[in-house]
Amino acid sequence: MSETQKPKGIVLAGGSGSRLMPMTAVVSKQILPLYDKPMIYYPISVLMLAGVDDILVISTPHDLPLFESLLGDGSAFGVTFSYAEQAEPKGIAEAFLIAETHIGNSHCALILGDNIFFGNGLPKLCQSAIEREHGATVFAHQVSDPQRYGVVSFDENADRATEIGEKPENPKSNWAVTGLYFYDNNVVEIAKSITPSKRAELEISDINQVYLERGDLNVIRLGRGFAWLDTGTPDSMHEAASFVRTMSRRLGIQIACLEEIAYRNGWITNEEMTCRADQMGKTDYADYLRHQIGSV
Repeated sequence: MSETQKPKGIVLAGGSGSRLMPMTAVVSKQILPLYDKPMIYYPISVLMLAGVDDILVISTPHDLPLFESLLGDGSAFGVTFSYAEQAEPKGIAEAFLIAETHIGNSHCALILGDNIFFGNGLPKLCQSAIEREHGATVFAHQVSDPQRYGVVSFDENADRATEIGEKPENPKSNWAVTGLYFYDNNVVEIAKSITPSKRAELEISDINQVYLERGDLNVIRLGRGFAWLDTGTPDSMHEAASFVRTMSRRLGIQIACLEEIAYRNGWITNEEMTCRADQMGKTDYADYLRHQIGSV
C-alpha cells in the first residue's frame, strides 16, 4: 500500500457528555478515567492495533487543549497526533469535512472516542478492512436496545446487508452499527453530498447507506467473542471499567496500553519504552512497561 493509500485515523471526541453530569461539567468524558487510563486511550489503541499511525483528534474548543496536553504530538507512542475543533456537535459525518485536509488522498478509519472494543482477532479484522481497495467496512454488534443506534438489516439468508437506519422506532434487526468505520477516499465527497437529518445532524448512517446502495458496504458482525462497551452513563462506565479490570487481571495484560502497542509494532525503541516507564513513576503501569522490554 502506497503512502497516499495508507489510512489516516480520526478519533471523534466531541459532545457534551450530558448524561454523565456532573462528572463532565468541566472536562470531556473521553478524558475521564476508565479503570486505569483515560477513556480516549481505548479507541486510539484500536487504530494503532490496526496499524494506523497518523491520527487526528477532533473535539470541542474547550477540551482540545486538554487532549493536546494528554497526548502531545504522539512521539511517546510512536505515532503522529494532530488536532481539530468541532465547534458544536453536528453529527458524526461532519468529522470527514473537518478532517478533509488530514485525509488528503488516503483511505481513513474513524472511531468514536467513547467506544470500547475488546476481542481476540479484532486487529486482524481491522487490518483486513484497511486492505480493501474500495468501499467501506463497518462493524455490527447485537444489542438489546437497537432503537438507540444505527441498525443494519440483512436479507432473508442473513448474509447480505440490505438497509441501514438511524435510531429506528421499529428496528428490523438487533444488529447495531458500532462506532468504528473504515472508508475509501470517496467518503469526503459523500459527506459533502448528504443533508442534515431531522436532528439537524449529518448522520453517519446516511454515508453508510450510500456505500450500501453502491454495493460497496462490507458489514462485519462481531460475535460472542467480542465486547463492544457503552460508556454513556455512570452505570455503563462503571460496568466497562469493571470489565477492563477483570480481563486485565485474568489475562495478566494491560488493555489499551498505547506504549506496548507502539513497542510491539516497532514504532518505539527499548530506550524510548524505558524513558516512558520512568515518566510514569512508581506505578504498576510503569512496571508493566518495563516488563515488556525485550519481549518482542
